[in-house]
Amino acid sequence: MKVVIVGAGSVGSSIARELLAHKHEILLIDLKPEVIGRSGLRGAHWLVGDACELSTLQGAKVEDADVVVSATGDDKVNLVVSLLAKTEFGVGRTVGRVNNPKNDWMFNDSWGVDVAVNTPQLMTALVEEAVEIGDLVRLLTLQTGVSSLVEFTVPHDSHVIGRTVGDIRWPEDATLVAILRDHAPITPSRDDVIDGGDELFFVTTIAAEDDLRALLSPEAAESPGTAGAEGAPQPAGVRAAQQAPEDDGFDG
Repeated sequence: MKVVIVGAGSVGSSIARELLAHKHEILLIDLKPEVIGRSGLRGAHWLVGDACELSTLQGAKVEDADVVVSATGDDKVNLVVSLLAKTEFGVGRTVGRVNNPKNDWMFNDSWGVDVAVNTPQLMTALVEEAVEIGDLVRLLTLQTGVSSLVEFTVPHDSHVIGRTVGDIRWPEDATLVAILRDHAPITPSRDDVIDGGDELFFVTTIAAEDDLRALLSPEAAESPGTAGAEGAPQPAGVRAAQQAPEDDGFDG
């Protein structure tokens, strides 16, 4: 896989190092030639230039890339690069780094961003995921802010313990995609029984997170209608996209 990474700072270099270890072809673009020598990256290709300029992206043959990662410390640059990569070069997948959480809403398909990575938000989620048992924790925002990957650690007194996956009426727009048990991932089937301490991972729409949180809360134990009819698994899919805030400003 060919990956173009814009920004060879600590974040961009770390991404490149991991991808090189997995034998991917990496091209890094940065304005500062001195980063090449201090990066310590072996096997990567380099291009010194302004990635917001079409000529630089043309020189990088971005149209041949499978993925373009905008990993600079400037949100404006990351948005422009993603937009150019998507609209001018037809790149199949773009990943944009969000530096200021206030700009998160702008990193969507309107700006050519397929996946937005909000580092402060992700770090907060990972901290919460480590300590919050019994609460739904959002790990990542996916599909340009429409969907998310969330995690729920089942408390040992939860009402879902002992029930099968197919016996629970999950929200329509939430899909259970994995169960982590004893450090081993399990692909869930309708016959899998939920146990205390299980980590449940869902792909869900942002709008459906509250429904999922309500279903898994202790208060839902006495609520009727949480089991599917005759144990039938419920359909899951993505509904209409969540509306972005009506704000055309930019927080730098």
